[in-house]
Amino acid sequence: MKGKDKQTKVHSTLYYLLIAAAITTGIAGILHLRLFFNVLDRGINDIGIFFLVSGVLQLFWVIPMIRRWGRPWYYFGLGGTIVLIIMWVMTRVPNPITNGRALPINSMSIITEIFEVAFIIITAIIISKERSKRAAEINQNAR
Repeated sequence: MKGKDKQTKVHSTLYYLLIAAAITTGIAGILHLRLFFNVLDRGINDIGIFFLVSGVLQLFWVIPMIRRWGRPWYYFGLGGTIVLIIMWVMTRVPNPITNGRALPINSMSIITEIFEVAFIIITAIIISKERSKRAAEINQNAR
């Protein structure tokens, strides 16, 4: 009975982690869409399209997290979010992409990055828990 209680607790924890990951990526997506609409005042441009695409993709990523589509989806979402953070960092230092000047750091970008980092941490924990859960199942079936 103890093993079953522990297994139920792992499933319960995993459920809450999946919901938390979905919420964090969803909020980051909403914030990116807000940035898109802010840029839209100046017309449709590359930056606006970037915020639109990244926002829609992050909102889409709520579905694989809630529906538990599996580790390949988790890894892909993790990688995409890491790329977004790297791009944000790269544009905050002077470089050729930003025409030799750094873009400003504002509260909206900090909040967005906090949610993206939270998504990365939570998703890494989910992957780790699912891996350990699967290993336990394999060991139990081998007996």
